[in-house]
Amino acid sequence: MIKNYFKIAFRNLIRHKSFSALNIAGLAVGMASSILILLWVQHEKSYDRFHAHADEIYRITCEATEEFKAAVNPAGMSPALKSKISTIRNAVRFSHPSTNVMEYGDKKFEENQGFYADPTLLEVFSFPLVKGDRTTAMQRPDAILITEDMAKKYFGHTDPIGKTLKKNDNDLVTVTGVLKNIPANSHLQFDYIMPISAIASTNSDFTTNAWGNFNYYAYIQFDKTFNPTKTNLAALEMQMDDLFKLHNTALKATFHLQPLTSIHLHSNLQIELPGNGNIQYVNILFVVAIFILAVACINFMNLSTARSARRAREVGMRKVIGAGRGHLIGQFLGESILISLIALLIAIALVWLTLPAFNYLSGKALEISIFDIKMLLTLIGIALVTGLISGSYPALFLSGFKPLSVLKGGTKLGGNGNLVFRNTLVVLQFVVSIGLLVGTVVVYNQLHYIRNMNLGFEKSNLIYVPMRGDIWDKQDVYKNELTRNGLTADFTVTDYLPTNIVTGDVNIQWEGKDPNSQLIVPNMAVSERFFDVFQMKMASGRAFSSDFKGDSTNYVINEKLAKIMGLNAATAVGKSISYWDRSGTIIGVVEDFNFKPVQQAIEPMILRFNDWGGTVVVRSQPGSTEATIKALKEINTRLNPGYPFSYGFLDQNLDNLYKSEQRLGSLFNLFAALAIFISCLGLYGLSAFMAEQRFKEIGVRKVLGASVFNVVYLLSRSFIKLILIAIVIAIPIAWYAMDSWLNGFAYRVDAGWLVFVLASVVATAIALLTVSYESIKAAVANPVKSLRTE
Repeated sequence: MIKNYFKIAFRNLIRHKSFSALNIAGLAVGMASSILILLWVQHEKSYDRFHAHADEIYRITCEATEEFKAAVNPAGMSPALKSKISTIRNAVRFSHPSTNVMEYGDKKFEENQGFYADPTLLEVFSFPLVKGDRTTAMQRPDAILITEDMAKKYFGHTDPIGKTLKKNDNDLVTVTGVLKNIPANSHLQFDYIMPISAIASTNSDFTTNAWGNFNYYAYIQFDKTFNPTKTNLAALEMQMDDLFKLHNTALKATFHLQPLTSIHLHSNLQIELPGNGNIQYVNILFVVAIFILAVACINFMNLSTARSARRAREVGMRKVIGAGRGHLIGQFLGESILISLIALLIAIALVWLTLPAFNYLSGKALEISIFDIKMLLTLIGIALVTGLISGSYPALFLSGFKPLSVLKGGTKLGGNGNLVFRNTLVVLQFVVSIGLLVGTVVVYNQLHYIRNMNLGFEKSNLIYVPMRGDIWDKQDVYKNELTRNGLTADFTVTDYLPTNIVTGDVNIQWEGKDPNSQLIVPNMAVSERFFDVFQMKMASGRAFSSDFKGDSTNYVINEKLAKIMGLNAATAVGKSISYWDRSGTIIGVVEDFNFKPVQQAIEPMILRFNDWGGTVVVRSQPGSTEATIKALKEINTRLNPGYPFSYGFLDQNLDNLYKSEQRLGSLFNLFAALAIFISCLGLYGLSAFMAEQRFKEIGVRKVLGASVFNVVYLLSRSFIKLILIAIVIAIPIAWYAMDSWLNGFAYRVDAGWLVFVLASVVATAIALLTVSYESIKAAVANPVKSLRTE
């Protein structure tokens, strides 16, 4: 019986080629879109789950104020917890990402993807070690673990174990292990790891057992017997708070335990490791995948029910010769499943062809393999569910015809119930399409606003060069060389770039400050030309100057800090302020500028005089960027031959902060276009069916004098009404969704009425163009052809 269902279904596909092509094309594009999104969603949700003990690992985070929640904690926290709490099986700390120059033979590279970590790294985490001994690889202070790619870069195909790399043109480190390349779905990304013992003897966090510096990412692994309920975790967090108070009574801080598997999508903390995702974006695109598949299913239902007249007599004959309703439902569901399976094959081919482009847009390295049984079953499941859903209503509708009425021709097959259902589906299609169009415009406007908003400084034409190696001891010579060259003379020195500053201190005092308040103030150390090079504006007072020797103990603050102090820009100048017990005078107030991503509001900032170095920032003249880089390279190579020259652009750093939003915008554009395309396929099919159904009526109207415009309007007006209804429904839904997304930005555009008008006009225009083709074709046809049989 099933074989017969599929045989008849296949014959129907061949007989009605245009109908079959529209249905298969719509389902294939819908499935391909959904598969691409689901691959992306699956990848986002798989982060850190490859570790054998993923469910037992938690990261320690801290909260110093309601606004300041960070991913770091003191160096002593995790070892102390491990020694005091028996349910903690193990702990491991990571430093901030470390940049070092590595050299082997004639190969020398700057490596900026490294960490210092505890020797327990390979006990807690399951990063595969392809060469070396897991138990001893991190024990010696001069050890280094490198990834396969890094091993190949320096050592080719020879065994790197025991080989020595020169670090920073000075220290020697020995390769004790080779790690498999770190999976893309790990929130910890690195090319090499060195033991914390290598810096323990020189780092003040260890030599003084400091509990006031929050410089380390710490992870703990619970014993298998520990039950991580909310109550148990809360009790442990209280123990962490009490432990901190024993070592630091001056600072108020609370600590929390964050599951390893929730870090990538659910962590929006300060001083976070780069590369985190956003659960909101995952949910948005998952809903988009469902909507696009739903739009494709709606197409199938619409076209199938619209063609009901052609199948009515078939249904009548089958019932007369004994077919039950269940058999007919099986027949029609079999047809829809067959169409769905054919569409799945085409969809897989489309995914395979478009995956490289999709990976480029999404910044991922996704793969699809039909030899993966789990993946294959998932794809077949999608096809079966799509076939059952899309074929369910046509099957129930067609199988319900009364045979006697159908064969006599007395049943109104396109009745009101069927028409209302079809119209409802068309409205739903365009609600989705208009919603996605609104999302596309709003995301574009917000990204454009971010790129072009006034940050409080001019970000273009700024080239930065980190000070490395011998430059530290030749700063006067270095600055003189930069000054002498006209291309590099417009420079300054700063310890941090004002793009995403992650430092902050509470040791700041001024007259009248509430002794019970705890304010975390980010800081920068800048040289005298900083404000000129960055083209910042002083609200009051002056900038640092080499003409004033006392500036080494003076400060510049921003307007936000002046306001917190209860002052304005004018009255703040001349006031005393103390930073880390170093008293000085406020000599200037700079206008507020953004030094963190624009999702965050401007925070208070204190700037001190830089007399030790950091990063050189040069403002190049328009059109001379390449020449400026060449001049910088020549100066750095001559003064610092042991280090490779490296540089960056400030505006590119800023753009990188909004990569996830940019990718969301690109994906929105893509899937909005696909949703509209699928909707238009269905609309085209319906308009063609209506034109065919009313072929004789059109002929009569033309004979009686109707113009082409009259006929086109006749066939199009019902669709225009449906689109107008869809606009009314879509606008409030889209406004709520976009307003919720925009609320995540401290600085945002307004989703104004013009956005909704534009999206509505575009959707209407596309729909009219789609419908007009068949309408005009019918309107210009010779009426004699349609009436000669009458």
